[in-house]
Amino acid sequence: MIISKKRELRAVLSNIKEYKNIFLIGCSECASLCSTGGEKEIEQLSIVLKKEGKNVTGSMVARTGCQVLGTKKELKPYKKEIDRSDCILVMSCGAGTQAIVELFQDKAVYPANDTLFLGNMTRFQMFDERCSLCGDCILDKTGGICPVTTCPKGLLNGPCGGMTDGKCEVNSGHPCAWVKIYERLKAIDRLDDFCKEIHEPKDWSISLRPRVLYLRNE
Repeated sequence: MIISKKRELRAVLSNIKEYKNIFLIGCSECASLCSTGGEKEIEQLSIVLKKEGKNVTGSMVARTGCQVLGTKKELKPYKKEIDRSDCILVMSCGAGTQAIVELFQDKAVYPANDTLFLGNMTRFQMFDERCSLCGDCILDKTGGICPVTTCPKGLLNGPCGGMTDGKCEVNSGHPCAWVKIYERLKAIDRLDDFCKEIHEPKDWSISLRPRVLYLRNE
């Protein structure tokens, strides 16, 4: 899931200071789980905006904020409210904000959140980064633990010389990614497979942005 956090209120207000009428859009998936764009957060922001002299023309929580065509369809019942607005505040991830920009080319659109990373929810509202979206996955070789993300140095063949007592040199509060990988491979009896191959430096050209993927039925 995409992890986001609320932007500082002063930053949000600074962006919309020239606008009086505001429409709010949230997301029922990632942003709701992060408490940055669900019904409750929209209601809270609406109250704050009204205290600041703004007029909230309406609001809605998209089923999936980053889905352009789906969100476009969901927004049809809110056409009058959006037409009356000077600006749209998007309470989802950066992809959700850009989806609204695509749908409303002639309308000012601003994010209410900062997008942080792709991560897992390990406990309720506790998130950690697991994937760097590099486009060249090696989880099949490392026991399902990503060293590109979990190791601050992104090492591909084992721990650095600074690892001490199983702890990371860069972040001493966390276990070394490669100790975790070693223990995982040992537990599933795959250590020999990994040790037979030296992994070349990662080809970061695969990660050149922006990336596009078209899936079509042949």
